[in-house]
Amino acid sequence: MTANHKHQEKNRPDTATANWHTKETSEVFQLLFSHEGGLSPSEVEQRRAQYGPNRLNPPAARSALARFLEQFQNVLIYVLLVAGAVTTAMGHFVDSGVIFGVVIINAIIGFIQEGKAERALEAVRNMLSPQAMVIRDGKRFTLPAEQIVPGDLVFIQSGDRVPADLRLFHIRNLRIDEAMLTGESLPVEKSIDPVAPDAPLGDRDCMAYSGTLVTFGQGTGLVVATGEQSEIGRISTLLAQVEVLSTPLTRQMGQFASGLSIAILAIALVAALFGILVHGNSLEEMFLAAVGLAVAAIPEGLPAIITITLAIGVQRMAARNAIIRRLPAVETLGSVDVICSDKTGTLTRNEMMVQSLVFADAAFEVEGSGYDPHGEFVDRDGNARDPAHPLLSACCRAAMLCNDATMTEQEGGWRLHGDPMEGALVVLGMKGGFEQALLAEQMPRTDVIPFESEHRFMATLHHDHTGQGCIYIKGASETILPRCVSQFTSNGPQPIDPAFWAEQTEIIAGRGQRTLAVAMRPVDQAQRTLNFQDVEGDLILLGLIGIVDPPRQEAIEAITRCYSAGIQVKMITGDHVTTARAIANNMGIKDADNSLTGSELESMDEALLSEKARDNNVFARTSPEQKLRLVKALQKNGLVVAMTGDGVNDAPALKRADIGVAMGIKGSETAKESAEMVLADDNFASIVKAIEEGRTVYDNIKKSILFILPTNGGEALTILAAIAFGRLLPVTAAQILWVNMITAVTLALSLAFEPAEANIMQRRPRNTRDSLLSPFMVWRILFVSVLMVLATFGLFIWERNAGSSIEIARTVAVNTLVVAEIFYLLNTRYIIAPVLNRNGLLGSRYVLIAILIVSLFQLLFTYLPMMQLFFRSAPLPADAWLRIIAAGVLLFLLVELEKLVVRRFFH
Repeated sequence: MTANHKHQEKNRPDTATANWHTKETSEVFQLLFSHEGGLSPSEVEQRRAQYGPNRLNPPAARSALARFLEQFQNVLIYVLLVAGAVTTAMGHFVDSGVIFGVVIINAIIGFIQEGKAERALEAVRNMLSPQAMVIRDGKRFTLPAEQIVPGDLVFIQSGDRVPADLRLFHIRNLRIDEAMLTGESLPVEKSIDPVAPDAPLGDRDCMAYSGTLVTFGQGTGLVVATGEQSEIGRISTLLAQVEVLSTPLTRQMGQFASGLSIAILAIALVAALFGILVHGNSLEEMFLAAVGLAVAAIPEGLPAIITITLAIGVQRMAARNAIIRRLPAVETLGSVDVICSDKTGTLTRNEMMVQSLVFADAAFEVEGSGYDPHGEFVDRDGNARDPAHPLLSACCRAAMLCNDATMTEQEGGWRLHGDPMEGALVVLGMKGGFEQALLAEQMPRTDVIPFESEHRFMATLHHDHTGQGCIYIKGASETILPRCVSQFTSNGPQPIDPAFWAEQTEIIAGRGQRTLAVAMRPVDQAQRTLNFQDVEGDLILLGLIGIVDPPRQEAIEAITRCYSAGIQVKMITGDHVTTARAIANNMGIKDADNSLTGSELESMDEALLSEKARDNNVFARTSPEQKLRLVKALQKNGLVVAMTGDGVNDAPALKRADIGVAMGIKGSETAKESAEMVLADDNFASIVKAIEEGRTVYDNIKKSILFILPTNGGEALTILAAIAFGRLLPVTAAQILWVNMITAVTLALSLAFEPAEANIMQRRPRNTRDSLLSPFMVWRILFVSVLMVLATFGLFIWERNAGSSIEIARTVAVNTLVVAEIFYLLNTRYIIAPVLNRNGLLGSRYVLIAILIVSLFQLLFTYLPMMQLFFRSAPLPADAWLRIIAAGVLLFLLVELEKLVVRRFFH
């Protein structure tokens, strides 16, 4: 290495930290020791050795076996494994096979889902450009993008994906779609001038970032960052570092299972010691009784029921355009406190539309939806006006002629070919009664000055078939207005009023609309070329056009539903803050004027950010790091956060959020792989529907718990009562497993299909810090457990005192438990509301099917000889069935009475 090269390498700046957007191009060339002829081969090799290849390095991957074994690291699984081990030790291999089968199926499902998540980083890496056109040693040639190094000169043009972070130094009409990084819906017009140091990513017009797409024009830039040092590389690094949170239900079930396991072991130990010390039972007897007690108390079927309930929720959500990628996310949706929503395409249609027209002596609102060319022109009094109105006709004609975009009708919808803003102007012309192809024939284009970011306008020259010529020009209002000497009115051209137009420009911008000015100038029929001096002055201003990405009407209604459900809505967007506030107000987001920009967030410490994140509802010009910090700040406030997004820039925040929601139509693969839920229709309203389903799922899980635990409690208390009174066990361990795994699970599964209760979206989000078992639920479980043990143990003693065999008495006890479950299932369909007033007895076909199946099972259990041999059951006489059914009816009535008391005095 030469001394000069050593000096260059030592003094070359860190490409990841240098503020390239603030520097003049000459300084950038100097700092990177490059020149307009490009690097030499020896310089390329030295830099490749220093910086490495231009690619994103994959993280160390876990082995498939390690990921599979991690699926078993869950307290719920431990409970199932203990239950399986107990049943195996007792020789009940069929039961243990069922339990272990549930465990393995759960592990396989988790393994597959996690494998999909592992592909999130791969999706980011695949977004880098595979090829690049590079200038080296004064020659231009194409090579793999991986070989690019800082200091290289790269040429980009329309259709290219930018291969590395570039500081632009030569451009021609260059526009780049940066939505994947900024969320900005429109392509960005590029320039070569440096910008302020604190300029957010979306305002760094002199930069082109790796992975973004060139939509128009050409440009040449100096490579300033490659691979992991590029902007997309920083996002990839962020994504790899983001910690994935456990769901509220997972945390609650973990605490519940741990507490339950400890309680069961303690009670079993105390009961065994009591039997030995008080009644003088043998150690072997009490060990078997303790095992029976443990089997009775462990709700073996509960994890399976929760999993199935979540899976049913997934199916329901899919039918409502919300695709769940990770099963526990279903329940998490039900506890969402705040939704951080992207704007473009989620709250809005992502279809630019002309919404307002302002003329010198009139103003009109333009109705319609997106690119659909149907809609009326409405004046200030709300009256529909004829598109043939001279002002409207002149403006619509100019908008359609001074335009390079086209619209085509495909499969019942309209598709844009060209720039979104120009597409909005074509649709305006169609609403004005013009047909684009016919108008082009009537007034063919003779010449054009194409749009360039340096002059910020487009002008076209047209001649009709009589030879009359006209120049049409459109562009930024600050560019067009100074060139106009007159304004078009209903009575013809009049001298222009600059103060009026300056005021109208501010009013349109204040509504969150982008402003375009449209002007014209008649020319002599002999003029066949168009030059810049032709549009420097003497123009007639036709009017101002306000363009907006229209809000989705269903999203506005969904936001209203969010507020009624106690859910906050915050908008995070790449737009400028004024535009963002206006759109948020139009969407119905509360306190939309409480807004912050990304640069303001950057200066805040974590404590202040936590406070501001809670109190502000609009965040504009935010970077990926700032989105991630916002999510963390909201979570520090104890909130369950749903985050929506579609770009690569959203991926870290999507992954960190409690619920990441990606767009299915316009979202990047990286966003989808980082999210728990994907919207098939890119619609905010679908999130709210999914939240409703999530709340329903949690309600149904609570109902399942309220149903299953009293069954286990009744069985455990029955065994405890037998030990306490020194009697034979009313049910054996095998019979307990039959009740737990066959009848209780079958009945509980029917609750997974329960529809949403009427007030479900009028409740506040539940507090995820609360215990899974509220004091009321503990009371209900104990109350019903006592009723079940009274019925089961009572009828068991009745049969024994009547001289029945132990087999008949135990068969009565088992059937009493199951019949009590059947009647209590009807109670549980509504936790507090009365069943009889809400069609609870016959209102669910799934409940009725479950009751029918369990009834058939119990008849087989009681009368089938093979079952009698296996479970030591015996056939029952008719009078025993009458007593069993009477006990079930009595339990049903007592629980309904308890509900009445709770509603009247405690609810």
